Amino acid sequence: MENEYGSDFMTIVDEDGTEYELEVLSSLEYNGFTYLAVIPAGSDEAQDLQVSILKSVEEDGEPILCAIEDESELEAVYDLIMDELYAEEGEEEE
Repeated sequence: MENEYGSDFMTIVDEDGTEYELEVLSSLEYNGFTYLAVIPAGSDEAQDLQVSILKSVEEDGEPILCAIEDESELEAVYDLIMDELYAEEGEEEE
């Protein structure tokens, strides 16, 4: 995901109707699905930074974001996203 002009933000609503604002750090296509690495919007303190990886799937013709339940899928996607984020960080330093 190219972020030339800053980060992307999105609002999601859970099944209870609670809204969450998230900052999208990265996205990637893997095995026919889109995955997003997100953090809660406004997270400034490094020790509180918890990256979540969500999978976009279609349900009733609508895209929804869900947690990845398969441990090996989560690990593979996590590794790919971290590689991408660190590669982008290295490009910025050059």
